[in-house]
Amino acid sequence: MAAEAARRALADAGIPAHEVDGVLDFHTNDSAAAADVGRAIGALDLGVALDLSGGGNIAVTVVGQAVAAVQAGHCTTAVVFRSFNGRSGNRYGTKASIQLRSDMQFAALSGYVVPSMWLAAFGQRQRHVYGVTDEDYGHIAITTRRHAVANEHAMQRKPLDMDAYLASPWINEPFRMLDCCLETDGAVALVITTLDRAKDLPQTPIRVVGFGEAHTNGGSWTGGFPDYSEMYSAYAAKRLWNSTDLRPSDMDLALMYDCFTATTFATVGDFGFCDKGETGAFYAEGRATYGGDVVVNPHGGLLSEGYIHGLNHHYEAVLQLRAQAGVRQVENATNALVTAGAGPGGGALIYQAVR
Repeated sequence: MAAEAARRALADAGIPAHEVDGVLDFHTNDSAAAADVGRAIGALDLGVALDLSGGGNIAVTVVGQAVAAVQAGHCTTAVVFRSFNGRSGNRYGTKASIQLRSDMQFAALSGYVVPSMWLAAFGQRQRHVYGVTDEDYGHIAITTRRHAVANEHAMQRKPLDMDAYLASPWINEPFRMLDCCLETDGAVALVITTLDRAKDLPQTPIRVVGFGEAHTNGGSWTGGFPDYSEMYSAYAAKRLWNSTDLRPSDMDLALMYDCFTATTFATVGDFGFCDKGETGAFYAEGRATYGGDVVVNPHGGLLSEGYIHGLNHHYEAVLQLRAQAGVRQVENATNALVTAGAGPGGGALIYQAVR
């Protein structure tokens, strides 16, 4: 899947594989290696072959590393990919997944071993601090699904209403099934090159104009977090907005990492689209969709399109900024925020169309 996605990305960019001299990916011990994918696609002389260990918390990091490698001259054309079998391969909660992280040897003793448990702690704190209701999370899930209906790539396209949301079974309180992202087999690949090179290619160039990360508490899910009513985004947002003159009101769309509705609830407020604790109302009032303040996850997000560890958010951002999103196109899209991560670690960047 990684090789196929890379080949398609290169064909889309109009770049032959032999020009690729950088391959980067991220994984949790469940992916083909960067150098192997390079060989598979015919990129046999790599100046950069980088495999980053981590999950959705570094879906922005890996793109930033590719941009930095090109800017530094370590490579001129890089392929960034994420490929994994999230449904049919290594599953969270199994012995193999527990062995991947050193802190899990302690958490496993309490059965605290899957992401829905980890993020449920944040969700419960949101309930306590902000008075978050089931319906607040429901509005996030319903709006996201409404966007997915028009996306042929989306795994879940059946319209959703509040009754259906509330009737979905509990997973880990406060999460119902429809608060949780999808288990997905899939791959995404991006091509990063110099702006001068991109201007000679057939597609509209897209550049990165803002970047910020935060990895607090060592990225541990089990060691405690300073304030469970917020997430990494409370820290990363400051770095992002300090890196650019753009502001939340300048974003035409926002691709918010939505492994769970509680993640969206925290990050939409932290990145400044509404006041903290007001995300439920932000969605209920139609401010997170077409005709509102900003279109959040027009593809259906990780909740309804599929969970490819957040790199599918980058794909959608580029598609929208090129004005190639068809019936779900955001009008006059120029700036797109993309976030990655939940809980203690993650990052964000801003893509901008060069016209």
